[in-house]
Amino acid sequence: MKVTVSRKAHFNAAHRLYVEDWSEEKNNKVFGKCCNENYHGHNYELVVDVIGDIDKTTGIVIDLKVLKDIIKEEIEEVLDHKNLNLDVPYFKKVIPTAENICIFIWDIMRKKISKDKDIAVTLYETPRNFVKYSGN
Repeated sequence: MKVTVSRKAHFNAAHRLYVEDWSEEKNNKVFGKCCNENYHGHNYELVVDVIGDIDKTTGIVIDLKVLKDIIKEEIEEVLDHKNLNLDVPYFKKVIPTAENICIFIWDIMRKKISKDKDIAVTLYETPRNFVKYSGN
């Protein structure tokens, strides 16, 4: 029987969406306010889902303390209060859209969570705008 265990977290970060090969006019047309040359920030909310079988001995899918620590050390400490474009090497070559940030987080979590469990990441850029990625 598969059960989903979820952990919420948050981080604050700034970013700018733009394509270097495009003119300022085209970037502004495509990205609008998100193309501000002085960057802009979000209070990101994150939900990490771990989907797996309940261990017959412990009665759990994953130790929530372990999940909490992974998110804190691998995600929050890397992204919180950072300028994603300037401070996070991955985003020097990848536009830090919500979609790309979500995939970045999923990739990190996938390396840290046992492969016998599925994972999904939901990232809220605003309370009404969010993306979800589960590896496909």
